[in-house]
Amino acid sequence: MKKQQLVAIAIFAAVAVWMLIPRPGSSTAEEPETPVARIEAVSPGQAASEDPAVMTVRAERIQPESYVERLTVRGRTQAFRHVEVRAEQAGRIVNNPVPRGTRVRAGEVLCEIAIDDREANLNEAVARREQAQFEFDAAVDLQRRDLQSDVAVAQFKAALESAQAAVTRAEIALNNTRIVAPFDGVVETRTVEMGDLLNVGSVCASILDDSPMLLVGLVPEQAVSRIQTGSRAIGQVLNGQRVNGTVTYLATAADPISRSYRIEVEVDAGQPALRDGITTEILVDASEIMAHRIPSSALTLDDNGGIGVKLLDENNEVYFRNVEIVGDDTNQLNPGIWVTGLNGNVVLITLGQEIVFPGQIVQANFDWD
Repeated sequence: MKKQQLVAIAIFAAVAVWMLIPRPGSSTAEEPETPVARIEAVSPGQAASEDPAVMTVRAERIQPESYVERLTVRGRTQAFRHVEVRAEQAGRIVNNPVPRGTRVRAGEVLCEIAIDDREANLNEAVARREQAQFEFDAAVDLQRRDLQSDVAVAQFKAALESAQAAVTRAEIALNNTRIVAPFDGVVETRTVEMGDLLNVGSVCASILDDSPMLLVGLVPEQAVSRIQTGSRAIGQVLNGQRVNGTVTYLATAADPISRSYRIEVEVDAGQPALRDGITTEILVDASEIMAHRIPSSALTLDDNGGIGVKLLDENNEVYFRNVEIVGDDTNQLNPGIWVTGLNGNVVLITLGQEIVFPGQIVQANFDWD
């Protein structure tokens, strides 16, 4: 055998012997098990455990409360009424019409037409009426003395009534030379200027009545049964402005195209002024239900992606419940959301719900009622 081979065998034997020799401190005993962290639920405001091996979660008792469910309807603002004021007499405009944007009261003149011969026609009609009245009175006096027949008296009476009708027509024609506002409102459009010739039926101006303003929208057929006239509503316009109102109209017949029902909300008096045609989100009070108000941070997801919360039962076992969000609480001091799907009083895990799993037993620090 060669010298190099003998050296290699000697080194291998030395290494093997060294590895087999026991060393101080070595042991073949099993390592102790790693301490299992204990999870403990604590009430709000309670100090967490000082033991670093204890993981803590926060829990809160939640009770069901009465909640008025709100139905969201997309709509817009609309004036209470908007009409075009038209001429009832033909003639030339003799005064400057009221400018656009002017707020007018009922009976205020919008356009004025030239009188022309209308006043003369009235004077003539009044004179003929006086003549007819005198002739009728004389005929009645003769009839009392049996000097006038009943037929003649009836003829004089008909002539008097005809003269009275002529006076009425002349007065109406004269009054209609002043085109007035039919109600309080704002002059939205003005279609004529001084000197223009108006025909019967020509538009002088349009008046918009913005007091009260309406919120109008279309309610889907699935939700129309949950709304009734008299329900309260809140309108949220695009600029963040909010107004309150009452449902004053709910259509009986559906729109043939959209299969939805028109709703009208009358804005309360004293609310901020609105313009016509602004897109609005209408929140209408619908049915009253029992729901739980919880912090939005308590929501979590199950394995299927469903929204829910984690709760504790009487045995301090964690379980999951799916919930449905029906509204939110805008109170800045104590914000939250309203959910359904929970039964009665529950113990809700509000902090640490992501580190526990359903079926896990935890140590609760408060007693059940």
